[in-house]
Amino acid sequence: MANPTAAMLVIGDEILSGRTRDANMYFLAGELTKHGIDLKEVRIVSDDEAAIIAAVTSLSNSFDHVFTSGGIGPTHDDITADCISKAFDVHLDVRDDARALLQAHYDKSGQELNAARLRMARIPDGATLIDNPVSTAPGFTLRNVHVMAGVPSVFQAMVASVLPTLTGGAPLLSQTLRVERGEGDIAPILTAVADAFDDLSIGCYPFQHNGAFGANVVVRGSDGARVDAAMTQLARDLGL
Repeated sequence: MANPTAAMLVIGDEILSGRTRDANMYFLAGELTKHGIDLKEVRIVSDDEAAIIAAVTSLSNSFDHVFTSGGIGPTHDDITADCISKAFDVHLDVRDDARALLQAHYDKSGQELNAARLRMARIPDGATLIDNPVSTAPGFTLRNVHVMAGVPSVFQAMVASVLPTLTGGAPLLSQTLRVERGEGDIAPILTAVADAFDDLSIGCYPFQHNGAFGANVVVRGSDGARVDAAMTQLARDLGL
């Protein structure tokens, strides 16, 4: 049986402007690989309501899981919760359990749970809270969409909260073969091996070192024996 599929939606003008470098995609891809969920697509959209709603709707209909990052904070441009509720046509409001979490957090720190901070307790009807052990303000899951913060430390904590609740498949295994020859020299051999092992993913990633060209050939798959066999054939056919 094929592994479950996933997409990621990164939300935020700061990513598209180049002001902030996204680290969450890299982290999520690694965690999903270990859990046996295949990340198939990543989109980045601005803080624009129509764009977010369109992307959420499309990805939710196309993949088993959608993970979003960004836009669930206390400021005016944090509109992800609003957009998720509109995408699924459900009511959005402050929810008692989310408010209680924030109230306890801010009471402990001696700060006021003001109107801006209370925005982070707005949860769409029918959603399940995602635990946030870093800064308390929860994410949420609505249907197959998991809505999480953009701050990397919080995003990572939320991923750790969500993944144990999801059914995964076979973890993706990979092996790498370093070849001190250019892509053009080894392409026919790679094509032949890829045809022979069409159940595996075989990628070629070129590099240049001290003026010489080479490539890292990466074989990925969920069947360790097949990955081993493909690597053995590659090494033999490349004369390594």
